Amino acid sequence: MENLPSCPKCKSEFTYPMDNLLVCPECSHEWVPEEIEVEVGLVVKDANGNLLSDGDAVVIVKDLPVKGAPKPIKAGTKVKSIRLVEGDHNIDCKIDGFGSMALKSEFVRKA
Repeated sequence: MENLPSCPKCKSEFTYPMDNLLVCPECSHEWVPEEIEVEVGLVVKDANGNLLSDGDAVVIVKDLPVKGAPKPIKAGTKVKSIRLVEGDHNIDCKIDGFGSMALKSEFVRKA
C-alpha cells in the first residue's frame, strides 16, 4: 500500500488517489497533493523583526503609560515567560510591580 498523506481538512488516514487528486472518504475533501497548504501558527515578531514564541523573555523598548497606574512601564524592563495570543495586544505577561498585562509586540524586543 502507498504512503499517502492524511487529509488536510479532517486528518483522516484513509485517503485514496483518484485521477490526479487525493480524496478523503470521510469528509469528501479533494486536493492536489502538490498544493497542500502548510498550516502556520500564530506568527508574532518583535520590534526588530525577530520571531517570538511562548515562554520567551522580552525587553520593553520604550516607556509605556499604563491606564490607572501612577507611573509608566520604563524602557529596559525585562519581562519573562510571555504568552502569545491573537489580537491587537498579542503578548500576555506578568510584569513585576504592575501585574498581568497585555502588550503589543511592536514595543518589545527579544532578550
